[in-house]
Amino acid sequence: MNTNNSIEQAANNKKIQDAFIELGRNFGLTVYGVFAIFPIVWMLLMSFKSDAEVVTTVFKFTPTVSNYLAVLFRPDSDYIKAFIQNFIVSGGAVFLTMIAGVPAAYALARYDFKNKEGWAFQILSFKFAPEILVILPIFLIFQRAGLYDTYFGLIWVYQLITMPLLIWVVRGYFEDISVEVEQAAQLDGYSWYAVFFKVLLPLVKPGLVASGLLAFIFAWNSFTFPLILSGMKVQTITITSLRYMASDAVHYGQVAVAAIVAVLPEIVICLFIQKHLVRGLSFGAVKG
Repeated sequence: MNTNNSIEQAANNKKIQDAFIELGRNFGLTVYGVFAIFPIVWMLLMSFKSDAEVVTTVFKFTPTVSNYLAVLFRPDSDYIKAFIQNFIVSGGAVFLTMIAGVPAAYALARYDFKNKEGWAFQILSFKFAPEILVILPIFLIFQRAGLYDTYFGLIWVYQLITMPLLIWVVRGYFEDISVEVEQAAQLDGYSWYAVFFKVLLPLVKPGLVASGLLAFIFAWNSFTFPLILSGMKVQTITITSLRYMASDAVHYGQVAVAAIVAVLPEIVICLFIQKHLVRGLSFGAVKG
């Protein structure tokens, strides 16, 4: 009887301990969630404040939509135009990355050639190299080639941002697929192209989705390249947002509106890819 009571007491203590651990975990996640989302909430509050009230830290204020009207609907504002152009440039960059990056990832995963890992690391190093390091020679090339202030010029140079990420993530997915899968499909009479498009691409779809949308986010947020390589014809929202910081005053409310509108596509994308993101990065980031 004493033994049964001791076992029951230990079980109850274990349940209490687990409950406290779960409570502490939930509390910690809640604190981190509030910490992570607070900058967005603060920007949202700032977007509804006037210039006189925006410098205060008081939550009580008189809401106004004048900042939204000035940024989005004023006739001399070209923020919406820049927003659309940013979509064109970022989407075009990701499309070109998909066309060229997926075959490159397959080649690095399947074929053995001299200094393969060295080439793979060289591709990855483009992602971590400072953009300011290469911006001057690229600017001179763009001037001579007529690519300055063009959609194609920005789409082309954005490959330095988007291509390495996609190649390394998708390469990990291709390496995870057994070679016997391709051989079995070829024995069934499929050509290599049919195997690639009908068998391999569906299997690496989670990696394509995760890396493609992450590449879109990196291209969307790019600042240095459009700052130097674009003029009046093609502008992104990262550059257009600077106009609300004048030399004599900074319109913080309008800057907050520009930031809120700019971050909305990224929030939607992150919500969309969250189920693919962890698996995609875990496969692509540690292999090779």
